[in-house]
Amino acid sequence: MPNPQAAQPDNTALLTPQDLATLRQTLQLARTTREQGMHPFAAIVVNAQGQIIAQAGNQSLPPAGDPTRHAEIVVAGRAAQLLTLAQLKQCTLFSNAEPCAMCAGAIYWTGIGRVVYGISEAHLLTITGHHTENPTLALPCRQVFASGQRKITVIGPCLIAEAAAVHEGFWS
Repeated sequence: MPNPQAAQPDNTALLTPQDLATLRQTLQLARTTREQGMHPFAAIVVNAQGQIIAQAGNQSLPPAGDPTRHAEIVVAGRAAQLLTLAQLKQCTLFSNAEPCAMCAGAIYWTGIGRVVYGISEAHLLTITGHHTENPTLALPCRQVFASGQRKITVIGPCLIAEAAAVHEGFWS
């Protein structure tokens, strides 16, 4: 398989120190989620002041058993219940992996204005392969967002090696 890190530059230099801390917090939440027997994905939404509005790990395996309960959908929905559209526009959603097309749609519809992620969907595919529990959609979130009328800033991939490490050994 091609080296996904060579194909996409690491955008970590575009992050503020607070962004870096929050992304690393998201990586830790993904590790915790993994330890709880779920897929190693997590997301955190912060407001313009950097305060956490919502956070969640992946919830798509039993006992929940709902394949749509990706971490990004859960936190985007929670944030939308707590904030106005104007406030959501000022929020950032952090994810340890690039939001899939389904999650990008949820982010778009809630109005969250910025996304920061760890590894890309293409890189994730090189890790998961054709694992039946992660049938990766080869549709970058930037492409999903570009199809809509809302402007969403995307920064990623970032902290590639650290974000990939969360998945090491899980999908084999």
